Amino acid sequence: MDKIVGLITANFSINELNMLAGDRTIASLPYGSRYRIIDFPLSNMVNSGIMTVGIITPYKYRSIIDHVGAGSEWSLDRKDEGLFILPGSVYGVSNSCERFMIRDFARNKIFFERSPAPYVIVAATNTVCNMDYSKLYEAHKESGADITMAYTTAYQDDDRVNCIHEDNGKVTNVTVGVKEGDKAFIDCFIINTSLLMDIIDWYAAVNFKDLFQIIEYDSGINVQTYKFDGYVRNIFNIETYFKSCMDPLNFSVHNELFTTDTPILTKEHDSIPSKYGEGCDVRNSLIPAGCKVSGTVEDSVLFRNVVIEQGAVVKNSIIMQNCVIKSGAVIENAIIDMKNTIQSGIVIKGTTDNIFIKEKNN
Repeated sequence: MDKIVGLITANFSINELNMLAGDRTIASLPYGSRYRIIDFPLSNMVNSGIMTVGIITPYKYRSIIDHVGAGSEWSLDRKDEGLFILPGSVYGVSNSCERFMIRDFARNKIFFERSPAPYVIVAATNTVCNMDYSKLYEAHKESGADITMAYTTAYQDDDRVNCIHEDNGKVTNVTVGVKEGDKAFIDCFIINTSLLMDIIDWYAAVNFKDLFQIIEYDSGINVQTYKFDGYVRNIFNIETYFKSCMDPLNFSVHNELFTTDTPILTKEHDSIPSKYGEGCDVRNSLIPAGCKVSGTVEDSVLFRNVVIEQGAVVKNSIIMQNCVIKSGAVIENAIIDMKNTIQSGIVIKGTTDNIFIKEKNN
């Protein structure tokens, strides 16, 4: 794996997530009580033995820098190799099918020139999975492809997921929208470094295009696929974000995502253990350190330093860091963003099809 550098692309936005993203990027959206979404591709690279990783950041990069720092939690704070924070082009994209803009690669051409690695593994920051990239690398070498795209079999129709089209085993096109059973691109691929450098030069005049938009017009590029059979969820809107956050409440999904062999690493927080008050009722929920729970919490995900007072009820909801749910308040089918206080007697109820969002209290 020393023949590979990793690249994480975060220079894109998704309009349907603006209520939660706001001054964050999609990469730094909270997940699983203590993580951020960027933790998944970053941990996958480190767990696969890739020790040179670049992150292409968007204009609003503060939340990413605050979270990853120098990369010490991922053992990337080193003299040789390590973590590189890279500038994205000034204007990112809000089109959900474009996450690999040629101009972002072009702007960081020196990152690839200075590395002797002949391959680059690229992953976007809107996908949750625990994946061994070394298997993608082996499949790429064995096929002799120029690019190998990771995919999973679509389990339902989805008009936001990119579909891979093939002819005799070679990818011919990538379009938006999959049907059940289609090959759904999971926004991760490996490319030969030499080809990437050529593409930067060849398509300089149209560098605003996504890398995979050129496949349809350049039949000389040999693009193959690699199937990933594990859990994966692409996040494109509030619905998919909410469902992905709730999935780890399923024991089998939790055990697949958060394994001891390939742990998902994240920024360290020194928090005291959570305190559970007498008479509290907690069922099927994720609760990290630093919380105080005296009320009822069912089928929910809490983040650090959340207070659930006696008599408060939280069901099927996400309560983010530093929130207080006062006695008598009821929260159901909702996402309560950071630093909110829900006063006594307040009832907030969304539906499973229309999750209520309480935006971050700055």
